[in-house]
Amino acid sequence: MSHSKSIARNAATVGGATLLSRIAGFVRDMVVAFALGAGPISDAFFVAFRVPNLLRRLFGEGALTMAFIPVFARARQEQGQERAFELARSAFVWQALILAVLTGLAVALARPLTLLIAPGFSSDPAQFELTVQLVRICFPYVLFISAVALAMGVLNSLGHFLSPALSPVLLNLVLIAAALTGYYTGGQVAVWLAWGVFAAGVVQLLFQIPFLRGRGFRLIGPMRLRDAYVGRVGRLMLPTVFGAAVYQVNIILSTMLASFLPSGSVTYLYYADRLVEFPLGVFGFALSTAA
Repeated sequence: MSHSKSIARNAATVGGATLLSRIAGFVRDMVVAFALGAGPISDAFFVAFRVPNLLRRLFGEGALTMAFIPVFARARQEQGQERAFELARSAFVWQALILAVLTGLAVALARPLTLLIAPGFSSDPAQFELTVQLVRICFPYVLFISAVALAMGVLNSLGHFLSPALSPVLLNLVLIAAALTGYYTGGQVAVWLAWGVFAAGVVQLLFQIPFLRGRGFRLIGPMRLRDAYVGRVGRLMLPTVFGAAVYQVNIILSTMLASFLPSGSVTYLYYADRLVEFPLGVFGFALSTAA
């Protein structure tokens, strides 16, 4: 099969799975809107959910995978598959260490972090305290979803695209279940959703492990934490992180401004952003991932 045909086939696989994920995402948004409504509580949840997603896009599925895949492929070509697997294990460890420190800081400093992202919430103490609580629950999600992104890089490099592309479907299903459980049990829907975010990260990571094992990769094994290939991944990440950060700053500023607007504005902004990202996710993401 020619290279262009291979890209087209893989893009179709990712695009089909992403389309399924986006449809599930629309159902999720409908269920969350039904269970949570649009007001101060929903605003608190979406701010808390946005915080780990900012780091996910900076250090996970964006910058890391774009830097990791070419280096992994080069290590595999130059020194064989086992050497490439050593690189992958080292990257997993470095990623876990760095994000564990950031997560610990975010949990400890949840109040100033919330004040930075949504300063307008400070005028409503109840909403601000709820947001701080939700940030502390949601933030560890970044540990798991970034590991999922790295697993995606390994699997994509080995020619497997379906399971990583289906991973977001699991997030949508878990959040649907969390929203409905919170609503019908009379609990705090926002808190149920926050724990759903955490659980979804764990489920998404566990989902990738059998596929990694099926291609010979084990998380436990030889690694080289101080390694030329690992250093190359770090150097390649820097410009990508900078580029992604520019877009994320725009999102932060939008959220900050929306926090000063009438109740529900952050929620409306979130849903509008989801609609705008639909075609980009289905077509642009699929083609770029395959290429």
